[in-house]
Amino acid sequence: MELILLTGMSGAGKTQAVNFLEDSGFFCMDNCPPYVIPDVINGFIKGTGSENFGISKLAFVVDCRSQELLEGFTDAIKDIERMGCVYKIVFLEASDTVLIGRYQQTRRKHPLANSLSLTDAIKEERSRLREIRAMADNIIDTTMLTTTSLREKLKALIVEDDTTGLSLFIESFGFKFGLPADCDYVFDVRFLPNPYYIPELKNLTGEDSEIAEYLTGFEETDEFLDKACDMLGFTIPYFMREGKGRVHVGVGCTGGRHRSVYCATRLYSRLKDQGFNVILNHRDIGKEEKRYS
Repeated sequence: MELILLTGMSGAGKTQAVNFLEDSGFFCMDNCPPYVIPDVINGFIKGTGSENFGISKLAFVVDCRSQELLEGFTDAIKDIERMGCVYKIVFLEASDTVLIGRYQQTRRKHPLANSLSLTDAIKEERSRLREIRAMADNIIDTTMLTTTSLREKLKALIVEDDTTGLSLFIESFGFKFGLPADCDYVFDVRFLPNPYYIPELKNLTGEDSEIAEYLTGFEETDEFLDKACDMLGFTIPYFMREGKGRVHVGVGCTGGRHRSVYCATRLYSRLKDQGFNVILNHRDIGKEEKRYS
């Protein structure tokens, strides 16, 4: 049985994450008290649900609305481990500024804002979730993420590969929009010539053949890709040995539209050809489109 415990800051994207998990075949239970989770899992394991309804993927969303319920999270995890279940704890977070902006935009009420200001409610929630965050296998910062990018990150977590037991998440980005918060590796490809300054290439992206032709005209492009693949090929087996389930590789250029997109795509293709389970995401590819036109 595949099991995910989804938690994190209110406003960080748990609803969008649940929607994706449901689309991916997970049976999701929202705002579930941690102390009941082991009993529910046990019921499915015994066949109460799995044989009758074909449920083999479970996801539980743990909310911060009750401090007393949160205190049962650690005990619930111990019970789950005693049952021999393999699980992932996924924690979603975002910066205070972004969380405040999301609440102001949606005009929704923060679950802890009954007697606190929004700023203080977010601060209190971070305090309540501190121990759970420390237990998380995967922390996803949604500050700079679109819904599509969040889905890609979640996809990388739930896709299993029989050949490696580990997934690689290759993500292009623009440094001007901020560094991805959860990268294991960051490759800076701003040393490559920038197609932005070539008028006929400016409005294209790294997915276009003209950009590929331009960048491959410089021998340092392929040399970089060779060295990056060699390093990842060397370190991945050791990550597997340490039980790591995912490696997040960020490839950045100035705007995240030309060089980083091309290099991330080439890394994706090369590593996939080597038999690795790879997910590709271009975080910022469309953010400069209007400015270029």
